[in-house]
Amino acid sequence: MSSTTAKETPRRTRISPHLFERFQQTFAFRLADDDETRRRIFRLRHDVYCEELGYEAPADPVHHLEFDAHDEHAILCLIEHRETGLSAGCMRLVLPRATRHDGVPRLPLEDYAGDSLDHPTLHPQRFTHDAVCEVSRLAVSPLFRRRSTQEEIEGLLHDQHVFTPEQRETFPLIVIGLFLATYALLGLSGRPHAFAMMEPRLPRLLSMSGFLFTPVGRVIDFHGNRGAFYIDQRRVEGDMNRDLLPLYRDIKRTLASQLEGALPRQALGAPS
Repeated sequence: MSSTTAKETPRRTRISPHLFERFQQTFAFRLADDDETRRRIFRLRHDVYCEELGYEAPADPVHHLEFDAHDEHAILCLIEHRETGLSAGCMRLVLPRATRHDGVPRLPLEDYAGDSLDHPTLHPQRFTHDAVCEVSRLAVSPLFRRRSTQEEIEGLLHDQHVFTPEQRETFPLIVIGLFLATYALLGLSGRPHAFAMMEPRLPRLLSMSGFLFTPVGRVIDFHGNRGAFYIDQRRVEGDMNRDLLPLYRDIKRTLASQLEGALPRQALGAPS
């Protein structure tokens, strides 16, 4: 599955189980099954993708929200800081949808990066439409990045909340938590084949945790250098860093009880 050969087995990071326990005590995972949770996700995406990075124009500049048509056929996930209720991170799984006159369901990356998808076998159209999805809009709030300075935090928080050094030690696990939530949702929704547009260096970093992505397209200029990557959820648990399995299983249990209420209408068989 992976482009990493046996001779190139990535170095696996080791993380203390106590750090995972503190992460679970500090953060909660929530699927967007109501308008308020969706609004919080769209606000976080606005802060990162519109304000910080300038990648997207806000869909609702008055209320500082970033969303698009793909959110109507996506599963949205939020990581929440338990103590403050602040939004720490988010991601979405986009399901294929027909957007052209031919009626063929496609993933968003097939529209904006389709010509770059040159892998001989790993292409979204090689799989049944109910078995594929696209991972996108991963975002971590600036408040929960370890490199944020105290001045930045105080400028963003009205209540001048100060995170302790112990709390800040858990912040790097937010990104890992987003990917663990992704893999859990792939399995729970029965869509094992996932595609994503990423910076080429990100899959190399993720391989240190046993998240082995396969490049399936040429690098293109899309908000900087980006390439299409693929991962098979059915291989994830076998490839995953063993240290991550307890956290992964806990996240999966948490999201399983929330999934039905967060599925897009078409996934439930309702009329669009």
